[in-house]
Amino acid sequence: MASRTAPVLDTRALNRATLARQLLLSRAEMSALDAVAHLLGLQAQNVKPPYFQLHARLAGFRPAELAGLMESREVVRMVTMRSTIHTHTADDALILRPLVQAARDREVNQFRKGLVGVDLDRLALEARAFVEAEPRTMGEIREQLLKEWPEADPQSLSVAARCLLPLVQVTPRGVWGRSGQVRLTTVENWLQRPIEKAQSVGKAQSVGAGRSDVAEVQGVGEAQSVDGVVLRYLGAFGPASVKDMQTWAGLTRLKESFERLRPRLLTFRDENGVELFDLPDAPRPDAGTPAPPRFLPEFDNLLLSHADRSRVITPELKGRTWSGNQAHRVLLLDGFLGGLWKADAGVLTVELFGPASRARKEEIVAEGEALLADMADTPAGTGTGTGTSTGAVRFGSIRG
Repeated sequence: MASRTAPVLDTRALNRATLARQLLLSRAEMSALDAVAHLLGLQAQNVKPPYFQLHARLAGFRPAELAGLMESREVVRMVTMRSTIHTHTADDALILRPLVQAARDREVNQFRKGLVGVDLDRLALEARAFVEAEPRTMGEIREQLLKEWPEADPQSLSVAARCLLPLVQVTPRGVWGRSGQVRLTTVENWLQRPIEKAQSVGKAQSVGAGRSDVAEVQGVGEAQSVDGVVLRYLGAFGPASVKDMQTWAGLTRLKESFERLRPRLLTFRDENGVELFDLPDAPRPDAGTPAPPRFLPEFDNLLLSHADRSRVITPELKGRTWSGNQAHRVLLLDGFLGGLWKADAGVLTVELFGPASRARKEEIVAEGEALLADMADTPAGTGTGTGTSTGAVRFGSIRG
């Protein structure tokens, strides 16, 4: 529980602070590479969401910019936070994947019944040699491992390989307009660089108990440590609680890192009394700061990176971004979830969750037309958007 003397940040104040960190109050004059680094990666279960995430955040962004970064291997797609695919800079891929290794080890343990008799160290070596010879599909990896352990459960073997190795999806997978089948190799092989020996959360707690510098690893600077990632998380998602960051990372036991950093941070509390941490010089705009409409893709990290998501999703709209197991693309209005959208054949359909003024609808249409113009489905290198609307925006239901 936060100290009663800590300043209170109400929901709108938290909303505006988070939008500022997420580059959603106004589009940033920033390169795509710098934005991916600032945001600590982009959620990327599907191919297109990272591109839409950057379009909502960056001035002048076109898909070819991120596609080029993928082809030059300056950014990569791999499993990291919350055991989901993210697009990271090459540097962050080498830093963040070891950070979450303990969580991936726990994931393997959930499949041990299907791995009876399987030597996991040997499995990792076998799988590494196989994917580093040339990129492989998960099916090919599974079949190769079944040759060594024919009695094992095929799914469990796949999970073990995915969790034990830092696998990246090689291009053209993830390239706008060219994406193909998922093929995998190790991040070290793809980047021709060694993975950072950053200490992972979980291991840090067991090998360094009682030490004040438990998160620091000899020869590795703060940016590669747990503490360094905490500071970067606050810069992209703060103000935030310990549970917020644990939700974002899919990790536990981060409280000790926040406590080590407490002298360097400001503390607040939300309207429920939960303690929030923040960087002293981070932006915290006035709660009345205007927030323009923004079209975000499914799985945008803005919606997934806090334990308490009321700073973006009001309680009455909780659960409205999903239909069954399908995640919808979302529309932010005045900084909060205000509707859903989809785009088919040059028509962008917007479903609003409440009434909107004529002026607000005009803003939505203008933003939607810019999206259609800038994100036309053209392969990387064949076009960058003309700035002229290529479709129409209409209001209606996207779910039936």
